[in-house]
Amino acid sequence: MLNQNQTPLIDALKISISRPHAPFYTPGHKRGAGISPILTDLLGKNVFRADLTELAELDNLFTPENAILAAQELAAAAFGAEKTWFLVNGSTCGIEAAILATCGMGDKIILPRNVHSSVISGLILSGAMPIFIHPEYDKDLDIAHSITPEDLKTTLAKHPDAKAVLVVYPTYDGVCGDLSAIAQITHQYHIPLLVDEAHGAHFAFHPHLPASALTVGADLTVQSIHKTLGAMTQASMLHIQGNRIDIDRLNKSLQLVQSTSPSFILLASLDAARQQMAINGEWLMFQTLQLAEAARNEISQIPGLSVLEIPPTPLLKGGFFDLDQTRLTVNVSKLGLTGFEAEDILNEMGVTPEFSSLQNLTFIISLGNNWADINALVQSLQNLARIPQLTSQYKICKYRNDAIITRNMCISPREAFFANSEILPLEITEDRICAEIVCPYPPGIPILMPGEIITKSAVEYLLQIQSLGGFITGCMDTSLRSLKVIKT
Repeated sequence: MLNQNQTPLIDALKISISRPHAPFYTPGHKRGAGISPILTDLLGKNVFRADLTELAELDNLFTPENAILAAQELAAAAFGAEKTWFLVNGSTCGIEAAILATCGMGDKIILPRNVHSSVISGLILSGAMPIFIHPEYDKDLDIAHSITPEDLKTTLAKHPDAKAVLVVYPTYDGVCGDLSAIAQITHQYHIPLLVDEAHGAHFAFHPHLPASALTVGADLTVQSIHKTLGAMTQASMLHIQGNRIDIDRLNKSLQLVQSTSPSFILLASLDAARQQMAINGEWLMFQTLQLAEAARNEISQIPGLSVLEIPPTPLLKGGFFDLDQTRLTVNVSKLGLTGFEAEDILNEMGVTPEFSSLQNLTFIISLGNNWADINALVQSLQNLARIPQLTSQYKICKYRNDAIITRNMCISPREAFFANSEILPLEITEDRICAEIVCPYPPGIPILMPGEIITKSAVEYLLQIQSLGGFITGCMDTSLRSLKVIKT
């Protein structure tokens, strides 16, 4: 029986830090002695003493035998996995490795169109061919949800040679599809279900949260422990169960996408976050849910605002099966504002949301928030609703996600990425094949990706997002005056 009070990585770091010796190894700052005073004034000196390399007493990330192995085994038990890997390159490298471990050149992988850009990177690295399913889409709220079990069943019947299914669970807005049904359908074809659970690391620790991906049948899931729990930014985990994932191939894939100089500060933060949740997770999530419920109730009473809720049971669909109640998506369109404008105003009031879109603001409530935060959030939204608005810019918005959700993939993302390309003025790129990733960020869901036909609606949508205050990333020309296309 594992003792979840233990913190093997942190204990090993303490021993290594306290061991007197002359350091002739990386990093070059030598346990903080060479760090610029500018940085130590900002962060203090102690943190740099723990910025160590893979010393004998600290284990090796790729072939762990001691502290890292013990920490990963404790994490597997805490999160309900058979085996867990620590990730220091964020969930991005976990998603890439998952695709590399299950798909090769030309292999089909079934996934929703509203995937994170890291999935596109995985497709480019592996050479896999995406078979996209359009997620359920709420036109009124301009929010894409999950794929439905019915659509997956139809798609697998058309593509029975697919090597894997990948889903997003939950979405950025906290929406969860019917993952249990999706897993059952996927496994009928004897292929693995991969889950981008970046925003659901906390699900395993309270019964009033959606079911964790592993408990309802996922074969592999990637979680950003830093997004909703207490790890440092960039610290994530990859979990597997069952025998549908080739562990040796997964290990080799992780070695391709992880740093050979992992940060032991990040690794230690994973160890600490696991111990914190294993011992006190249910209580911490109870408190978090209390904060979220209070905020949800108060915000719902503010005129002109509405908070995303689970549809009534009779209307429940597979694309919106459950909702993470710690995630608040607030629609501001009735105030005559875009989400981008509302975010700018809230920032001036001292409240910063996770991200904004044309109609919505999304707020993450986690174990790090307190009642003062909730009071500030509610007060700022009350003040926002009292601001007299002029004619809404939003009313001229015509090209929302429903206009750009359907894409035409001509060639694989990898083939497009490595093809000869040229830069053309934006106005003459319609009907050309895109050669780069183009996405508003956050949430990092590509509107265009390598291998897709550039459509008029997609271009107009991107220009609209930019004009209303959104940011476009991934492409060479973020001003959107030009795009990279495949040379004909």
